[in-house]
Amino acid sequence: MQLAITSLNSGSNGNCYYIGNGQEAVLVDAGISCRETERRMQRLGLSMKQVKAIFVSHEHSDHIKGIPVLARKYKLPVYITTSTLYRSRMDLSGVEVVSFTGYEPVQIGSLSVTGFPKFHDAADPHSFVVEGHGVKIGVFTDIGTPCDHVIRHFQQCHAAFLETNYDEGMLEQSYYPYYLKRRISSNHGHMSNKQALELFVAHKPAFMSHVFLSHLSKDNNCPKLAKNLFETCADGTEVVVASRFEETPVYTISCQGDIFERTLSVADITPAGEQLSLF
Repeated sequence: MQLAITSLNSGSNGNCYYIGNGQEAVLVDAGISCRETERRMQRLGLSMKQVKAIFVSHEHSDHIKGIPVLARKYKLPVYITTSTLYRSRMDLSGVEVVSFTGYEPVQIGSLSVTGFPKFHDAADPHSFVVEGHGVKIGVFTDIGTPCDHVIRHFQQCHAAFLETNYDEGMLEQSYYPYYLKRRISSNHGHMSNKQALELFVAHKPAFMSHVFLSHLSKDNNCPKLAKNLFETCADGTEVVVASRFEETPVYTISCQGDIFERTLSVADITPAGEQLSLF
């Protein structure tokens, strides 16, 4: 069996990831507008009619700002933890809001979505693994440091959206104020290229076919640099950069390792601190 995946946008200007099986699909976060989500899916040959739910990782605006309009227009349930909903201050009147709990799978048709806690500067941050007929896709972004929860799930995935937010040297030399540099690089901030590469090299399963480098900083990273770093250690895994400006192609992943690409034609976690709103 196969799952189709794409990044509709990835970065501090908005995050939205699509995972589906041909009959139903879910969005992990919806941080771009409803109109832009529709445009990008149409260009990819994807239908919003197949999207059955939105799962929310945390309350930062680049992950939620498109949710109210999108959920109302398409009558989509929004799966979100109680603490994240409270901190988000989203107006979800008229929307079905469903609370989820880490490590308790949620069934959306034949898709199973499991959230799990992570380190990030938010109220109750979670990452997700979406499974369909044995194929597992992970969404691992907005992570300060790769804890045991992240490692355990990364080891199971046939493909993964993996945060490579910043290059350590570029961040250190950037115009950002000192306090913001420290927040970004803290254990509740974002993962650097180096941290993500170490996770990838040490824990990538042999059957991982694709890794999508995600949530790259506009000011403190370079897509070519990040991709080159990973390609030297990819060992058969295709490296794709998830852009902050456009959608990726749709990739269809199978647990047997048969990969197809459709181009544009068709341990406990302690939440802490204030929102990271500037990157």
